[in-house]
Amino acid sequence: MAKPTLKKIALYSLGAFSGALLTLSIQSYANEQKEVLPVQSIRTMAEVYGQIKANYVEDKSDDEILEGAMKGMVSNLDPHSEYMTLKDYGDLKENTTGEFGGLGMEIGSEDGFVKVVAPIEDTPAERAGVKSGDIIVKINEESTRGMTTTEAVKKMRGKPGTKITLTLSRKDETQPIVVHLTRAIIKVKSVRHHLLEPGYGYVRITQFQERTVPSLVESIQALTKENQGSLKGLVLDLRDDPGGLLNGAVGVSAVFLEHGAKVVSTKGRDKQAGMNLSAVPQDYMMSNSSSDPLIGLPAEIKNIPITVLTNSGSASASEIVAGALQDHKRAVIVGTQSFGKGSVQTVLPLSNGGAVKLTTALYYTPNDRSIQAQGITPDVEVQDKSRKFESREADLGGHLSNPLGGTEVKGNLWQDDTPAKDNAASEAASAPASKEQGAKAETEDKDDILSRRIPNPAKDAQLRKALDLIKDPAQWQKSLGLAAKKPAPKKAKAE
Repeated sequence: MAKPTLKKIALYSLGAFSGALLTLSIQSYANEQKEVLPVQSIRTMAEVYGQIKANYVEDKSDDEILEGAMKGMVSNLDPHSEYMTLKDYGDLKENTTGEFGGLGMEIGSEDGFVKVVAPIEDTPAERAGVKSGDIIVKINEESTRGMTTTEAVKKMRGKPGTKITLTLSRKDETQPIVVHLTRAIIKVKSVRHHLLEPGYGYVRITQFQERTVPSLVESIQALTKENQGSLKGLVLDLRDDPGGLLNGAVGVSAVFLEHGAKVVSTKGRDKQAGMNLSAVPQDYMMSNSSSDPLIGLPAEIKNIPITVLTNSGSASASEIVAGALQDHKRAVIVGTQSFGKGSVQTVLPLSNGGAVKLTTALYYTPNDRSIQAQGITPDVEVQDKSRKFESREADLGGHLSNPLGGTEVKGNLWQDDTPAKDNAASEAASAPASKEQGAKAETEDKDDILSRRIPNPAKDAQLRKALDLIKDPAQWQKSLGLAAKKPAPKKAKAE
C-alpha cells in the first residue's frame, strides 16, 4: 500500500507545484496586463487537475486534461467562441480556400448539441432536405452532445463521394429524421440572378465570399442588358444566407448606397469603438484585388426601388446588409425576423500553434442599432407557411444579450390556422403515409428546391410581396424603414 500512497502524494505535490508555477506565470501576466487575476481560482483548477491525475478511472495524459479545460473555458463564454487545437486551426485556414469536401451547411450550437443555422443552396445538405433550425443529434452513430462545432465540421467533412448519415431532430416532427448524404466538393455559387418580368430583376446571394461583390455587379449588368439597358426595380434575396466575409457585406451594401455612406460599426468591451466601415473601396476590396469591383455598375442601381428578403436563416453578413439598407431607407425589408447574430469573432493564434476564436465585439447598424439576439425586423412581415419553425440566436444557450436592451426574438412555431374539415380528415392527416403520399411529398420537396433556384412569385408569398412593392413606387416609399423607426421595446422587469 505504500507505493500507491507515495504515488498519490507525488501527484498531489505535482498539482501543488504546477499550481505554484501557474500562480507565478499568472501573476507575471497580470502585471503585464495591469489586471488582478483570480489566483485562488487558478489554484483550485490546479487542485482539480491533481485529483484527476490521482484518482480518475482512466490514465489521462496532461495534454488531454489541459486541452479539455481550455475548450471548456472558452466554449462556456458564448456559442461562437472556441479553443482550436493545432489541427483545428490548420483546418480553419485550409477552409478559407472556398472549396472542400463536405455537406454544405452553416452550423451553430444549442443546449450542447449541433444546430443547423442554414443549409447552403445546391449542396448535399439542401438536396437531402436539411432545414434551418434542425438539431443534428447524431453524426453516423456518434451523439453530438457536448461536441463543438469545429469537431462536428471535422466529422461531416471528408473525401467527396463518401457516405454519411445524420440523425436530425425537428421541432414540428415527433420522430427523429434520418438522412443519408454523400459528401461532395462544395463550390458555392454565391450569386444567382433572374428576370422576374420585364423591368424587374431578382438576385439571390447564398453566402458572402471573396467573389460575391464582383459576381453581384456582373449579375446586375446582365439583368440590365437582358432588359434592354435599364431596370425599374430589384429584389435582393438573402433568405437562408448564413453570412460570410465582412468585406463582402460592406461591398454588397456599397452597390446600392451612395459613396461614403456608413455601413456598419463595431463596439467591444464597455462599448469601446472599434471598426467603422463605409461604402468606400478600401473598406470592401479584398487584399488580392487590384481594382474596384463596383466599376462598371449601372448608375441607376443607386436609385431604383429595392426590396430585401430575409428570414431566420439570414445571419451575420446578411443582417449587416439588411440593416444598412434599412437604416439608409434604401430598401424595404420583407419576410420574417433575421437570425440575430450580431457578434464579431476574432481568431487569435497561440504559441502552441493552435488558436482561440473569441467574440471580441458586436455589430451596429448605421443608426447604432445592435443586431445581437434581436436581428433585423422586416418592414413588411410575410410569413412562410411552409417553414413551420424559425430558430434564432436567442434560442442558443449562453448567447450574449443585446447591449441596448429590448426584447430578444426567439424562434417561432407557426400554427396552421386552417380548421380541420372533419374528424376523418384529421385521422387521415395523422395516418402513416402511403407510397403514393411519400412520392408526392418527395416531388413537393424537389419542387420546393427548384422554386428557390428559379424564383416564382406565384408560389412564393414573400417574393410576390417584394415584387409588388417595387412595382408600386408609392407603396414602396411608404414602407421604407418602418421597422427601423419603431422604438425597441423595453426589457420587462423581473417580478
